[in-house]
Amino acid sequence: MTSTSAGGEQQDYIGKNSMDSYEVKKVTAPVNWETDVPGSKSITNRALLLAALCREQVRLQGVLFSDDSRHFLSSLQSLGYEVQIDEAACAVEVHGHGGSLPVTSGEIHVGSAGTAARFLTAMLGVAEGTFVIQASEQMKKRPMKPLFEALLSLGASVEWLGAAWHLPVRITGAGAHIRNLSEQAVLNLDISESTQFLSAFLLIAPLFPYGIRIHITSAKTDGSYIRITRRMMEEFGVEAVFDGCDYMVQAAGGYQRSGYQIEPDVSGACYFYAAAAMTGGSAKVHHVHWSSMQGDMKFLKLLEQMGCTLTEEDDGIRLNGPSDGLKGLKVDMNDFSDQALTLAAIAPYASSDVTITHIGHIRGQECDRLHAIVMNLKNAGITCEEGDDWVCIHPGKPQPCRIETFDDHRVAMAFAVMGLGCDGIEILNPGCCKKTFENYFVVLDSLLKH
Repeated sequence: MTSTSAGGEQQDYIGKNSMDSYEVKKVTAPVNWETDVPGSKSITNRALLLAALCREQVRLQGVLFSDDSRHFLSSLQSLGYEVQIDEAACAVEVHGHGGSLPVTSGEIHVGSAGTAARFLTAMLGVAEGTFVIQASEQMKKRPMKPLFEALLSLGASVEWLGAAWHLPVRITGAGAHIRNLSEQAVLNLDISESTQFLSAFLLIAPLFPYGIRIHITSAKTDGSYIRITRRMMEEFGVEAVFDGCDYMVQAAGGYQRSGYQIEPDVSGACYFYAAAAMTGGSAKVHHVHWSSMQGDMKFLKLLEQMGCTLTEEDDGIRLNGPSDGLKGLKVDMNDFSDQALTLAAIAPYASSDVTITHIGHIRGQECDRLHAIVMNLKNAGITCEEGDDWVCIHPGKPQPCRIETFDDHRVAMAFAVMGLGCDGIEILNPGCCKKTFENYFVVLDSLLKH
């Protein structure tokens, strides 16, 4: 059995690999792995905002340190929040400022972090003061319009510093107007492109003196990441109620918490579980349990449908892949679409077609992920078809090719798993994994060395 940890400083990749590309080593036997993964990005960045909105000092443990979370941390510091960072201990202490910001002007840079872009834009849009929000070229292309429309309806003003309805912007918050409200705030919100728009307004709900009612205008009204947001809000002392159409947060005393433990990243764990499933091997990721609030736990159940067995042990869930190969299936992955790439990458090894549906929204993420799936599979000689929101992948043997990652961490990590089962898969720009799991290829190398 091979065991490794996700901790430690970022390193260069071994063997023939470099920061420009990573040549995946084909395994010659079923994998037998145990590993750790870093903290959840989704939970880390929600916890950072919740801590900032507390009235006290909050110690966060199990924090993910990656490109996304570092941009969130630096943005909080640029806004005047006092933050102590201990990367070695995976810990951060945030001195909360309650219902107001420490400053009334400033500039932040959210990088490519969708959570930072949506959550902090919402917070600044209901604060007092004028702020500039900068972003990476990648983030400048991602959807923001429903968030801006909602902020404008609340009284914020926005100056586009680039393309309309996109970052970068100069935003003057509606804080003075909101502070003088005499009743519950009401807004309409379309979350078809991203549930982060709703999570953003739920997280800042305590800033509204009489609470807020958010009416969802899109067909999609709920999702796994919204449930993470609501659960974490409750853990910080504020309840968000959903009646099937509207989300309501009543006026409350604000968030309260002195410490918070962040779960391991199930999204990152899924790549190691997928490797075991694909090779008929075994993998256990430490501290991943069924009690997790993360929606990507559904991916483990999906692998079970494909023939894997799952066992919860004291220190984590163990997956054993089928000795006779994975079964094909048709699955709606709308609610755990980050793993659509992972399933697509192992789909060629299934005994029959794999069809993934209701994932049209992934075209507007770090890249057009549906296009990335189809292009890279076809380059590897795999037959597949796509529609606006679906892809069908036929069984086949991947041929040597270079994987174009489009600077998307999930493309890189998923297609590395495909390369474990065949020769000649080279991942371009593996450094893009710094967004959420900067040591991913170091961990993979360590597991493959033994």
